[in-house]
Formats: sequence, structure tokens, C-alpha cells
Amino acid sequence: QVRLVESGGGLVQAGGSLRLACAASGDTICISAMAWYRQAPGKERELVATITRGGTTNYADSVKGRFTISRDNAKNTLYLQMNSLRPEDAAVYFCNAESLCNYYLYDYWGQGTQVTVSS
Repeated sequence: QVRLVESGGGLVQAGGSLRLACAASGDTICISAMAWYRQAPGKERELVATITRGGTTNYADSVKGRFTISRDNAKNTLYLQMNSLRPEDAAVYFCNAESLCNYYLYDYWGQGTQVTVSS
């Protein structure tokens, strides 16, 4: 079992920055890829960025050049640095972890953290 707890959300003006964090606990040694997703009201959850255990990253086109995903494997923490925020970035942001343990693949989610961007 893996538990994920996000933090760092809040209210920011357009053009501002926020840094989200996701602390993982439990069977963290099994965690491989991690990701950030977001869901705005009335919309489907969408992938924002992914990062492998080795540090390879991938981003949605809408956030490329503005957001940076990173992870500290020693601290079992995932980060999302968000710069040049836009009103359309407002959403609940969720941390996701893929865990491969004993040949079983598990998918874990955090509870989400709200990001509000004022124009």
C-alpha cells in the first residue's frame, strides 16, 4: 500500500507561481512512475506531467515551458513547480503513483489539492 498526500495548492494571481508537493509513504520502494493530473469543474481529469523513477519527464502541451515536474526519491516526494499560471490552470491537482510490487501493478491517488488562479 502507498499513501499519497498533496500540499501546496492555493490562490494565486495570473502570472504567479505555485509549487505543489506530494509526499508518499508506505511501500514506496515499489513506486515506479509518478504523475500529476488535474481536474477542473465539469471537465475530465487530464494528465499534466509524468516522471519515471530515473527522472525522464513528459508534459501536456498546455503546460510545456511553464511547469516542471521533479521527484526526490530519497524523500519519497514528488513536486510540480508551476510558473506563469493562467486562469485555465485552475483545477484540483492530483498526485498519482504507479507501483509494481510482487509482479502486481497498482495505481495510487492522492486526495487532491485545489489551485485557484485569479485573472
